[in-house]
Amino acid sequence: MSIGQITTLLRGGIIQVLLLAGPLLFSALIVGLVVAILQATTSIQEQTLTFVPKIIAILTVLALLGGWMFSSLEDYTVQLFKMIPSMAR
Repeated sequence: MSIGQITTLLRGGIIQVLLLAGPLLFSALIVGLVVAILQATTSIQEQTLTFVPKIIAILTVLALLGGWMFSSLEDYTVQLFKMIPSMAR
């Protein structure tokens, strides 16, 4: 296995992680920003007010994109398993 193949595997893994985690993190970021602005304008400093909306947003994104995420991860895993015989040479 050459350095180029290892680099390609690592790059593919990083891209896969970013594709799967990106929508979840982005939704939590947006909800957190909206709640923080709301808290700053109303002077309400409640800890659970930031936590619960983020959890709801993450669960909503998982419900909407979960099927795509699992199929994307399945495709990547099958691709890796198909590469195993060529790595053993």
